[in-house]
Amino acid sequence: MPDTRPRRTFAVISHPDAGKSTLTEALALHARVITEAGAVHGKGDRRATVSDWMAMEKARGISITSAALQFVYRDHVINLVDTPGHSDFSEDTYRVLSAVDSAVMLVDAGKGLEPQTLKLFKVCALRGIPVMTVINKWDRPGLSALELMDLIQEKIRLRPTPLTWPVGEAGDFRGVLDRRTGEFVKYTRTAGGATRAPERRMAPDQVEEADALPWSTAVEEHELLELDEADHDQARFLSGETTPVMFASALQNFGVAQLLDLLLDIAPDPSATTGVDGTVRDTTDDFSAFVFKVQSGMNNAHRDRLAYARVVSGTFERGMVVTHAGTGKPFATKFAQSVFGRDTAAVESAEPGDIIGFVNAQALRVGDTVYVGDPIEYPPVPSFAPEHFVTASAGDIGRYKQFRRGIEQLDQEGVVQVLRSDLRGDQNPVLAAVGPMQFEVVEDRMTNEFNSPIRFSRLDYQVARRTDADGAAALAGKRGVEVLERSDGTRLALFVDQWRAQVTARDNPDIMLEALPAGGA
Repeated sequence: MPDTRPRRTFAVISHPDAGKSTLTEALALHARVITEAGAVHGKGDRRATVSDWMAMEKARGISITSAALQFVYRDHVINLVDTPGHSDFSEDTYRVLSAVDSAVMLVDAGKGLEPQTLKLFKVCALRGIPVMTVINKWDRPGLSALELMDLIQEKIRLRPTPLTWPVGEAGDFRGVLDRRTGEFVKYTRTAGGATRAPERRMAPDQVEEADALPWSTAVEEHELLELDEADHDQARFLSGETTPVMFASALQNFGVAQLLDLLLDIAPDPSATTGVDGTVRDTTDDFSAFVFKVQSGMNNAHRDRLAYARVVSGTFERGMVVTHAGTGKPFATKFAQSVFGRDTAAVESAEPGDIIGFVNAQALRVGDTVYVGDPIEYPPVPSFAPEHFVTASAGDIGRYKQFRRGIEQLDQEGVVQVLRSDLRGDQNPVLAAVGPMQFEVVEDRMTNEFNSPIRFSRLDYQVARRTDADGAAALAGKRGVEVLERSDGTRLALFVDQWRAQVTARDNPDIMLEALPAGGA
């Protein structure tokens, strides 16, 4: 029978090193789907997080690719997607945000609102995604709680409405005041934060003498928040006017249980979705899904390729024949899987909000729609404007076949944008990226996954503009510009700098030169 328990589908997003993957692991730990949390940096004999499975992720202690985790908590099915924090991988984060109903934004208590944090808040606002804010690393010295509330109000224009308030200043984290019940939730440390941190709830008159002073301060600040009407309002939260705030230490597992409960209590359910032609698909209609990510190389023992899809409507059943909206062709879904980090398992059925993986569905690309019944196609995910460009060639000419296959696979996954032209030929495609770290991922995967060493030659282009066939013809041979074609058919005019792009547009007003979305915005 289909599992019809309520769904919560959300992404964890943040600036690099704010503790995002650590929080992802802590949430899985508190839901009792793992027994011991690993450390993000994997120092000594500590493990890497379950959501970071690439060798580069484990070595650097950062998330390079998004990863999905599904588990059950309090009779709800949780679909959690961990995303890259580094701005070089903002396209991957943007794709994930097209497939979730809400987001948990982590803010480093010591650093406040960092540039990537601000960009991600704006992306959520543009997509209408409600955001819950977690002030992380409260176990370390940092800014004051009231100062952080002011920063959120001033820089993001969202009204912060704290649901918990810290007892003890940053660096002296005793617990939190639950603003909904008035109770003191006291935390107890565990060795290295590797297991669930015990917590004890107590009424105000039960607070022990050792915690009396920080508790008193927390109560005073809570009363100030009440006077300022900084209380949670569900309608305003769902409309994007406010952001509920909680305080936590993901590394110590403090505040994680409250966050899980919050997600169940206030995060939105999956809802009706509008197609490109204005058609609305309700969650109870026939099955449809949206592909937001393609990933290979998750299992070195198999040449796997997984297309991650968000179920938008209806019930998915393994083996059902679906239609690919782009081609109109049918295909069977015999090999569909549920995902938990790097681990997968066959899935028999899935409901709206669930993330499923179609195995080795070669026809599926990022942004594709599949459906049953009445046709529907969901809006595609836009590609960001690349700012870094290199030519790629096979490091070993005897492995050119592996080189071509690897480049094609990485292009389909969206690891980089691959540009070609008749002049350059297939042997030297141009790789275009939002950030230079994407090229490091290409080099690592081409060498270790496709067994084809790769060479790069840097190009001096800095600006890309969308053009058409007429524009390509008019720009041919002009100094400081080159037109290449992306695999999706989009023509991009590459310029050496912003000045050259502006002058070309000014001198050729009839040529189409459109800006692409900027990375992370």
